[in-house]
Amino acid sequence: MKRIFIAVSVAMMLIPLLVGCNGVDHTNTYEQITPAEAKALMDSEDGYVILDVRTPEEYAAGHIAEAILIPDYEIREKAESILTDKDQLILVYCRSGRSSKNAANELAALGYTNIKEFGGINDWEYGTVTE
Repeated sequence: MKRIFIAVSVAMMLIPLLVGCNGVDHTNTYEQITPAEAKALMDSEDGYVILDVRTPEEYAAGHIAEAILIPDYEIREKAESILTDKDQLILVYCRSGRSSKNAANELAALGYTNIKEFGGINDWEYGTVTE
């Protein structure tokens, strides 16, 4: 009787794992890159989006040229209406790197597939603009 109980218990623990395992990873994630790697992508690729996830005040004080602003606290509400191509290359940054990681995780959870997070503008050596 004890062996049957153990066998049933083990089977109950394994069934969810076996049912969910079909060899395909359905979770999206992002890739962390350096500012230099982000700049190289900006110089060599077309059709990407530079996403600034800081506050509007921080953005106004200086941002990377052509960056669009969606504050990290608005990603869930606004991303899908602004970033309509979920396979487009999205380069994400903030001030120091913490908010951009959170935003990149949020984008991945929303189904975006080509996210590169490159930290904070504090480490950006390639110039900024104000508008």
